[in-house]
Amino acid sequence: MTQFDDHELTAEVIHSFQATPDPRLKFILGEVVTSLHDLVRRTNLTFEEWERAIDFLTRTGQTCTPLRQEFILLSDVLGVSMLVDAVNHREREGATETTVLGPFYVGEHRLTPHGSDISQGIAGEPMFVRSRVTDLSGEPLAGAEIDVWHADDDGFYDSQKQSYETQGPSLRARFKTDADGRFSFRTILPCSYPIPTDGPVGELIAATKRHPMRPAHVHFLVKAQGFEPLVTHVFIEGDEYLGSDAVFGVKDELIAKVERRDEPVMPDGVPASGPWHLMAYEFQMRPGTGIVPQPMMAAAE
Repeated sequence: MTQFDDHELTAEVIHSFQATPDPRLKFILGEVVTSLHDLVRRTNLTFEEWERAIDFLTRTGQTCTPLRQEFILLSDVLGVSMLVDAVNHREREGATETTVLGPFYVGEHRLTPHGSDISQGIAGEPMFVRSRVTDLSGEPLAGAEIDVWHADDDGFYDSQKQSYETQGPSLRARFKTDADGRFSFRTILPCSYPIPTDGPVGELIAATKRHPMRPAHVHFLVKAQGFEPLVTHVFIEGDEYLGSDAVFGVKDELIAKVERRDEPVMPDGVPASGPWHLMAYEFQMRPGTGIVPQPMMAAAE
């Protein structure tokens, strides 16, 4: 019976993929095996540690549901999501910076009229979002489609709530830019919030004494014909977690000054019931093509 030492085994496993028809798959499998085997050798991994790792990954998969992707969350807190984003967007050429999609994107929605209140029935401080989409020269992009979503005043996304399947989405919508590349909507001021900590990823965060907080932000997915899709956040200036985001997603360019306003009407002419906030941000799109992200949840709408 053939026997292998701890180095020969690695070469033999890689050789077992020799007939793989897809060259990229063959290459990646070889790199994965090499990295994993090197890790085992460098750390002298014990059977107990190996079993704990298998158990952790098993429970991570079991935690996933049609509306929860624990593996994306794991990728996020390990910095893998941002690293994949970074190596795929090395050259921005003046375009708006990208960041992680996150585990709460559930797909596109029906078009919503400009100025719509996407926070109806949700408690929080009113906020008006005024935005514009342009090319790198500043020319407006008419007809660009924008998906937006963010957490509520308690730090929860709609898809985290039991009411989601019966009541549908809130604090998320889809808009299309006008002839001047503009779109706007009313919502509530987002707050910083913890990532879900009731699963295996939460156990990892607790075991490593890391905090689970994300700074306040609004997600944007911008698509325009002839331009690379843009997945990004707009963060709120002054948030205490901007320098220690649990998923490493903050970039300086994506931090916006959100102003507190006291005018009796919002920019769309709708009366304000009291003080409100204004978020203004302009997105610059890079020419090209790209894959529009898809939710990794089976029951996404």
